Amino acid sequence: MTLQKRFKRMLIDVHDELHLLHVGEMDIWDGADLALLREGLFKLIEQDQVRSIAIDMQFVKYIPSGFFGMLFDWQEKRGVQFALTPPQPNVQRMLWFQRFFHQNSNGMFELQTEPVSPAAETSMESPDLLMTATL
Repeated sequence: MTLQKRFKRMLIDVHDELHLLHVGEMDIWDGADLALLREGLFKLIEQDQVRSIAIDMQFVKYIPSGFFGMLFDWQEKRGVQFALTPPQPNVQRMLWFQRFFHQNSNGMFELQTEPVSPAAETSMESPDLLMTATL
């Protein structure tokens, strides 16, 4: 059974333990949108003790840089499981998204505690890098 709640202009669908937040059809989130989301997440996590949250990202083309860090902090400090609905290509190309989100069998992108694919590490002693640095 699905229950719907509202928090300011956000709609929250509750499916068992999962809370799906709908921020609306805005394609660009600014600092005010991030503040609203932070306030709503604070209420769900700290007051309602929710530990499984998904955020509807289907319309979003741009998000403030602090968005992913905010989710990661709550995951690390409060044990909250976060998932995103499939976002627009612009968001999927963001480094945080590529490194820390993995698509599950339901098509949602789950936040991981470790990078999904580690970045190639480059040593300063690498011959190619050394040659480039001396040119």
